[in-house]
Amino acid sequence: MEKTFKIFVDFDGTITKIDCGEAFGNRFGNKEKNDEVIAEWIKGGVSSTEVWKIMLQYIQPFNQNDFDEFISRIEIDETFVPFTKFCWQNNFNLMVLSDGFDLYIKKILGREGLGNVKVYCNRLSVNEKNEYVLNFPYGDEECKLCGNCKRNHILTNSADEDYLIYIGDGYSDKCPVQYCDFIFAKGALLKYCEVNRITYFPFDNFDDVAIKLAELNGRKRLKKKFQAQVNRKNVFEAG
Repeated sequence: MEKTFKIFVDFDGTITKIDCGEAFGNRFGNKEKNDEVIAEWIKGGVSSTEVWKIMLQYIQPFNQNDFDEFISRIEIDETFVPFTKFCWQNNFNLMVLSDGFDLYIKKILGREGLGNVKVYCNRLSVNEKNEYVLNFPYGDEECKLCGNCKRNHILTNSADEDYLIYIGDGYSDKCPVQYCDFIFAKGALLKYCEVNRITYFPFDNFDDVAIKLAELNGRKRLKKKFQAQVNRKNVFEAG
């Protein structure tokens, strides 16, 4: 029977070469204050929604040209576009899960010809008074780590027969990897997996991921991660 792979990919620092949300706050706001609140978030002192609210307090209104110029300088991993084609050719379902904002995510993906990629993220807009409006449509009252609950997207968009793949690099990825069968990690996520003895594949770019996924797909028998299955089952039973 053909395997069904559901692939969930972080955006900031994974698809892009930098953390766009942090860069956005530093470019138009107060870097010193941002560094303080991000450090507090990493320690678990504040939630990501609180981080965004604090960062946006220091962002001054800017014109569209400045924002477009900022976006134009953000580079993505050169191997990501070929990776999306690889997924399409192999009938792998690819989704982007981000604790960042649609204000920049959709512009960057659209620029790269990837406007049709499914994205779940937070929302940031500017109203008629030139005020920033935050919206966290995918939050979870029981989860204080992220404004966008990546775990819930993984569970909602998967079935028992699916093999769940997660690709990420940061602190907002610590929760979703608990529910996936195969993890590709770098940066802070890699360190987290090592400390917590979570099995993972290290990667530098999406070519590395594609090579490993092709190998996994070619195996006659592929075991799902037992603990991830237990974690998924526990959530469904609790709900």
